[in-house]
Amino acid sequence: MDLGHNPALTVGAQVELAVRLIVGLALGAIIGFERELHRQPAGFRTHSLVSLGAALFAIISGYGYGGAAIDPTRITAQIVSGIGFIGAGTILQYRGHIRGLTTAASLWSVAAIGTATGTGLYVLAVLGTILILVVLSLLDRVEAYARRRLSLRPDGYDLAEGAAHETRPPETAGPRPVQDARPAAPSAHEPEPEQPEGELEDLP
Repeated sequence: MDLGHNPALTVGAQVELAVRLIVGLALGAIIGFERELHRQPAGFRTHSLVSLGAALFAIISGYGYGGAAIDPTRITAQIVSGIGFIGAGTILQYRGHIRGLTTAASLWSVAAIGTATGTGLYVLAVLGTILILVVLSLLDRVEAYARRRLSLRPDGYDLAEGAAHETRPPETAGPRPVQDARPAAPSAHEPEPEQPEGELEDLP
């Protein structure tokens, strides 16, 4: 149903819903800008569109059916499912290294921000945006520090660059020592070989 021609909504109500869309777009753009600075595959535009779309779906589920008896949570549940496919496209795995998990999680969180703005929960949406930025910016330094201190655990799990692969054991790591091909010098404790009796010279 066209939201603009819904008789149950006044002009003021439609303006309020438009503000929700704008706020959802702005909050998603802020998080996307942070991802864009880190050169992630899903950046400014992707996060903005995800937040805007989630807000629009939330508005339609609550106000777009003219008071029809429907469950508004059904559309919200489909938002989460749809974001799962988008987030999976940002995850890459190459030679045991997994990339894009944080960006996929930020897309999932941005969908929640858009849903909150679409339902009019502005304070919750702004607070969620601030917390997401804290996790993406400040906790990134904590994670980098932890990786430097715990770059290799005893069980062989490599924490550097988010890698999850087994490393070679210490006894097999590195080049093999080069063996000396020269014969070993005789030991001082070894007896000298006896000469045959036929080769003994007569003493004067």
